[in-house]
Amino acid sequence: MKKLLIISTIGCLLMGFTLQNESSVYTTAQDPLKESIERGAEVYTEYCVQCHLGKGEGIPKIFPPLAKSDWLTKDNITNAIRVVKYGQTGKITVNGEPYNGVMAELGLYEDEVADVMNYIMNSWGNSYDTMITEAQVKKVTKE
Repeated sequence: MKKLLIISTIGCLLMGFTLQNESSVYTTAQDPLKESIERGAEVYTEYCVQCHLGKGEGIPKIFPPLAKSDWLTKDNITNAIRVVKYGQTGKITVNGEPYNGVMAELGLYEDEVADVMNYIMNSWGNSYDTMITEAQVKKVTKE
């Protein structure tokens, strides 16, 4: 009887260990968009926060806001990627306000562009359910 109890206990422990491992693997796996947004927050902090500020509010008349930006729409996503990838000069209008400044090319890798775009498009009142991918960024040319 003791042998059976010991074997049963060992079996339960092994089974519990296996289930716990499968469960923890399942629960710790994150959503790829969420992971990209987290990486994008780091890119934003390193390259973008100096001009667009911590909450994406920008500086009126100098650096356009990214928060609740009407310029950042799904219809304009390719152009937004282009600006992050290659920089921008010339006039744009954001939330009804004209901006005529320069955003230098930041020298980001394509995966960094995708990550920071996912962060920007899903922060400060912006919402974009479709994940921007490195492959999508690669297709965007300078023009």
